[in-house]
Amino acid sequence: PSLKKKKDQTHEMLSFRRRIITTVTTRTTTAAASASAITKLFLFITLTTTMTQARPSNQQHLNLTPTIVASNCSATFEVPTLREDYSFENSSLFPDGVIGERIPEIGFSQSIELLSTKPIFPSVQSKYQKIEIFESKHYGKILVLDGVTQLTERDANSYNEMMAHIPMFAHREPKRVLIIGGGDGYVLSEVLKHDSVVQADHVDLDGEVIEVCRKYFKWGEHAWADERTNLIVGDGAAFVRDAPDDYYDVIIQDSSDPFLVSDDGEETPLPSSVLYTSNHFMNIKRILRKGGIFNLQAESYTIPSDLKGIQRWRDQALQLGFTSARYGTIAISTYPTGQIGFLLCESSSASDGEISYNGEADMMQHVKERFDRIKDTGKSTTYYHPRLQISSFDLPYWVEKAIYGDE
Repeated sequence: PSLKKKKDQTHEMLSFRRRIITTVTTRTTTAAASASAITKLFLFITLTTTMTQARPSNQQHLNLTPTIVASNCSATFEVPTLREDYSFENSSLFPDGVIGERIPEIGFSQSIELLSTKPIFPSVQSKYQKIEIFESKHYGKILVLDGVTQLTERDANSYNEMMAHIPMFAHREPKRVLIIGGGDGYVLSEVLKHDSVVQADHVDLDGEVIEVCRKYFKWGEHAWADERTNLIVGDGAAFVRDAPDDYYDVIIQDSSDPFLVSDDGEETPLPSSVLYTSNHFMNIKRILRKGGIFNLQAESYTIPSDLKGIQRWRDQALQLGFTSARYGTIAISTYPTGQIGFLLCESSSASDGEISYNGEADMMQHVKERFDRIKDTGKSTTYYHPRLQISSFDLPYWVEKAIYGDE
């Protein structure tokens, strides 16, 4: 899989109305009331209290369109039962035009309403996954892989700008950059905004995702056409293994989830788990130049298994010789729980002289100067700004304690 939030087929897709985030069986309620009371009861039931019964099994779809029949002062509300014809293979057919995602570990679900149940082009089945793009009223185009939302035009800026600019500005003068994953091309397009870049190697497993995003997303129009870009369609871990020593200034790993956790708490490794192993981290460290930066997608601290992963990956990076490994947070409404983060691993120190900043004040001066140059070219960011270079690492106290302990 090529993108950050691609789930295994066992991840359950839900479809539901508005902000309903749990499951139902058929329920009928009759109330004697005035016409205004009927309306209030209808809204109350559809939005809240009727959603409390059986949890669906994997690959079941919900159709929660209620019906109302009024006769004098009585009203009947019906919520249909689970559709029996839903399966992963027809997951693009979302009743009521809603796509959703569920995290069994914490019992959390969310959804986005679509303008149409049909994708904007016929579905593409690559060697690895089903590729679709839908339209929504608020979020614009939505990239969907195997039925799971990857990004939206509305808020893709938050994740991708932070994944790109935090490590790029963390390095004093990044020239050679490697991007692993991120087949949508957004991180690549942000990296290329830095005028110091002379080479940007982009490695992604699924070339068909790249072609779809090149055609349908504005950031894809020019990123791969830039003369500084080298596109490699292939395995990211294998590419890193075979890369020369001391070559890259910055490496950004925009990978999919390395594992999933089922209702019973069992953790199942996913294909991208190879990108989170000690051996892969060791190869990353080897191919970075002195003062190099490694930034990786590091999941959400709001999900217990993810938080354990953050702790594990940080310890692993430090044991392999990175001088620091810090977790930064990103607000993004279309990712589960509205939060995701990155792990910024640095191999530099103040003793590295010209290749490192001389303290925080020196760093911020250079960051602001370089950021102004980007703005002057008309390619300004919309989420990232220089203050986030420091403040994104400020975490809730309980998260700080979980990740860093008494450090």
